[in-house]
Amino acid sequence: MNKNWLSVTLGDIFNIARGGSPRPIQSFITSDPGGVNWIMIGDASEESRYITSTKKRILKSGVSKSRMVNPGDFLLTNSMSFGHPYIMKTSGCIHDGWLVLSAKENNIDQNYFYHLLGSKTVYREFSQRAAGTTVKNLNINLVRGVKISLPPLEEQKRIAAILDKADAIRRKRKEAIRLTEELLRSLFLDMFGDIKGNNWQLCKVESIIAKDKGSIRTGPFGSQLLHSEFVDEGIAVLGIDNAVQNEFQWAKPRFITEQKYASLKRYTVKPNDVIITIMGTCGRCAIIPENIPTAINTKHLCCITLDQGKCLPEFLHSYFLFHPEARKYLKKSVKGAIMEGLNMTIIKNLSVPLVPISLQQEYQSMHQKQFELRNKITSLETEDNNLFNSLLQKAFRGEL
Repeated sequence: MNKNWLSVTLGDIFNIARGGSPRPIQSFITSDPGGVNWIMIGDASEESRYITSTKKRILKSGVSKSRMVNPGDFLLTNSMSFGHPYIMKTSGCIHDGWLVLSAKENNIDQNYFYHLLGSKTVYREFSQRAAGTTVKNLNINLVRGVKISLPPLEEQKRIAAILDKADAIRRKRKEAIRLTEELLRSLFLDMFGDIKGNNWQLCKVESIIAKDKGSIRTGPFGSQLLHSEFVDEGIAVLGIDNAVQNEFQWAKPRFITEQKYASLKRYTVKPNDVIITIMGTCGRCAIIPENIPTAINTKHLCCITLDQGKCLPEFLHSYFLFHPEARKYLKKSVKGAIMEGLNMTIIKNLSVPLVPISLQQEYQSMHQKQFELRNKITSLETEDNNLFNSLLQKAFRGEL
C-alpha cells in the first residue's frame, strides 16, 4: 500500500443503514406525483452505475417505516446477488433489500468508491463475512468492518479517471454484443414476423420433431439421477446454466459415470438439438453445438431433436426467443405458484409456422455469421474484463 494512504474501515467513511418497508406495502403504493420515490431493486440496472428514477412511489405516511436516501448516497444490494453498488441520482425511500452508505465527510470521490465497492477485493470481504447458510446476506456491522486503503482525494480522482476510461471500453464492447442480438431479432422478424401475410400453415412443435422415439424429452426425474451421483469427470450433464444466455455455454461442471450413463442413454443430447429451460429461469433457449461430447440433459431442460426437412434449429431457436406469438404463448403457459415452470406438453403444443426450408436456410446462414461475430466480440470482451480486473487490483494496491 502507498505510504500516503490511510488504513480505514467502511464504517469510518460512511454512515451505513438498512432500508425498511411499511406493511403491507401495497397499501402505501400511490400514483400521486406528490408521493415519495420508492426505490426497488428493479430500478437498478447492471448497465448503469446510477439510479436516476423509480417505477413506483409510496405515500408520505410510509416514509417513517422506510429509510430516506439522497443524491450522492451509495446503495448496496444486501441479499442474493449481494454487494452490487449504485450511486443515487435522486432521493427516495428504500426497502429492506438495500443498504445505504452516506459519506460522513467530503473526502471521497464517488467514481473511485463506485469501482472500489464493486471490486473483487471488497466482494471477497463481503462474501467471507456474509451471514446465512442457504442465502447469504450483508448486514450493517459486516459492511462497517470491511477494511480499505484510502488515498488522498486528488489521488482518488486520478485513479477513478483511469478506471472510468477502461470501464467505458468494456461497456462499448457489451453494447456491441447487444446490437448484434438486436440485429438478428430485427432480421428474423422482417423475414418471418408476418405469418398470416405469408399464408404459412401453422403446426405444433410435436409435428416438426424427428421420427425417432424420444425426439422431445426432459431429463431424468427423482431417484433416476441424484446429486450424490455426480462425479468429477465422465459423461457431461447439462442444465439451466448451459442455456441461460440463450446460446450454449459450458458452465458448472457436472458429470456422471459411464455406468450411470448406461441407464440414462435415452436422455442423450445430440448436435443441433434445441434445448429450452423449463424451470427456474424459464424460456431460455440454446442450440447444442456440433462438437458436443457425450452428454445428457437434466429435468430442468426440454430437449428437441428436429426433423430438419421441416424445421432448422436456428429457425426454432429464434422463433422461441423473438416471435411475439411464441413469447405470448410461453408467457401465458408458465405455471407454478412459487416458481415459474413450463413442461413438455406446453412446448409440444406451441404453434410454429411451416416456413419453406430454402428461406430457413437463408436465415440459418445469416444466424451463423452473427454467431461467429458475437463470439469474436465476446472473446474481446473477456480480454477487456480480465485487463480491467487486473487494473482494479493494481489501483487499490496503489500501483497505478
